[in-house]
Amino acid sequence: MKQSKMQDLYTAAGEALRDTPDTIPWQDYPRPQLMRDSYLNLNGWWDFAVTDSDDLPTDYPERIRVPFSPESLLSGVHRVPPEGARLYYRRTFTLPEGFRRERVLLHFGAADQTATVWVNGVELAIHEGGYMPFSVDITAVLQEENTVVVRVIDRLENHILPYGKQRRDRGGMWYTPVSGLWQTVWVESVPSAYIKSLKIDVTTATAHIAVDGVTDGTVTVNTPDGAITSPLYDGVATVAPENPRLWSPDDPYLYTFTIVAGKDTVQSYFALRTVEVSTVDGIPRICLNGEPIFLHALLDQGYWSDGLFLPVRPSGFDEDIATAQSLGFNTLRKHIKIEPEQFYYACDRAGMLVWQDMVNNDDYSFLRDTALPTVGIKRLDDRRLHRDDATRRAFEDGMVQTVEHLYNHPCIIGWTIFNEGWGQFDSTRMFRRLRELDTSRIIDSASGWFSGGESDVVSPHVYFKPVRFKPADKPTFLSEFGGYVYKIKEHSFNTDKTFGYRFYTDQTAFEDALERLYEEEIIPAVPKGLCGAVYTQLTDVEDETNGLVTYDRRVIKVDVARMHKIAQKLQHIV
Repeated sequence: MKQSKMQDLYTAAGEALRDTPDTIPWQDYPRPQLMRDSYLNLNGWWDFAVTDSDDLPTDYPERIRVPFSPESLLSGVHRVPPEGARLYYRRTFTLPEGFRRERVLLHFGAADQTATVWVNGVELAIHEGGYMPFSVDITAVLQEENTVVVRVIDRLENHILPYGKQRRDRGGMWYTPVSGLWQTVWVESVPSAYIKSLKIDVTTATAHIAVDGVTDGTVTVNTPDGAITSPLYDGVATVAPENPRLWSPDDPYLYTFTIVAGKDTVQSYFALRTVEVSTVDGIPRICLNGEPIFLHALLDQGYWSDGLFLPVRPSGFDEDIATAQSLGFNTLRKHIKIEPEQFYYACDRAGMLVWQDMVNNDDYSFLRDTALPTVGIKRLDDRRLHRDDATRRAFEDGMVQTVEHLYNHPCIIGWTIFNEGWGQFDSTRMFRRLRELDTSRIIDSASGWFSGGESDVVSPHVYFKPVRFKPADKPTFLSEFGGYVYKIKEHSFNTDKTFGYRFYTDQTAFEDALERLYEEEIIPAVPKGLCGAVYTQLTDVEDETNGLVTYDRRVIKVDVARMHKIAQKLQHIV
């Protein structure tokens, strides 16, 4: 059987990193909403070993560049470890002079899926889940020189823990899996009583800042009219800036602030804005700061040709956002993946709206989740779907952690719980659970189909037929459509196979078809009540060449001015 030809595609930045192997990437502070002046970055080259044993190895025959997963080009390993393999990482570090205070914490941005951490031979923590950060207090075991060993096991095939678009037999809409350490590893020092987390609730006039870990202190907010200092009462401060400046895509203004609590000092930010559903001229609309807005959106998978789950450096996020904005888009649907916090910080700064998906788990059935909906069966009672208790519990735990982790980012205006029936169960209960966690954002319970439970929006997907708008008693959010393919072979990962929904070999024909799609199907639906539309997609990803940008980010396939005119029409008719 003929094998597809896979190309090693480097972005321009990735090519530079490949040619300078001693360069240590990802040095930026990884937690922009809770920053301290104590920071020791542990990214770079680690010793690496792959075994089938739970016993710590005595020999580490390879090196790996953290934070890139071993499957990626930039890791220096570039292969997919066997299912269930034990990935062992090791490195030493010495704390800088004057760094240590009462406590020292070792942080991991994410490890896929189950990580065990040893420091100086002492097992200190086990963490499950491939997308959430976790921390270890290493104070009691510190020495002058310290050795960290991390074992990561990725059991992708059991489908219990959320895993997203990864698959070992990648191809089509499934991508190369990611395992091991794939976000920044770092160390910070804190006093005995320290600020552990913040929860920031905002309106268009006030910010309520709740602090976990301390009860007394002050919050000083920088405003255009000068600094405002407010005390913490039982760990909560309320700030009401004079002449409040609202956050929006046109003016993404961020209020920076400092909290001083005992010996601890942290810096953070918030934005004043609201998101809600309101009836405008008899039509249910999505409103930002009380005004209707059309969510002109792109599906964003968050994959890179050389770093897989990561760009070469955090500025890669800014570059993708700038590209989307240059084409006139104001929203990214972050599809079945949770990014490092630097992504959301970049969106906060740039005014890019984000509709955030939860990460799916459980099995995907082509018959149930693709074939039946394609012929029109899109309503099923989901209370008895995916009945495995462990899988349901893992998804719900992941949903709760996602909301708690990303809650403070103003760019996030909506959540998607389930996508196209994949792993879907009891969507009404899950909608109510999510609403308990977050009353400030819009919730899409079932993006695509198997709707019928409670949801804030009607959320169709349309690929193989024209978009025909039907008025509803809720805002209609076309959460996927398009998927047109124009493949540039020299910038494609798979030169033989191509995945998409309509195919073009000529750039002019591709651009003409894309313009007709918006002019004939999307723009006429907006006055009738269409509130947003998510085109598939921002970039190519492996076999999928239906992006507006190539997988290596080297070519924008569409005319920027032409796309911007479409965007102007969409916003002017809301």
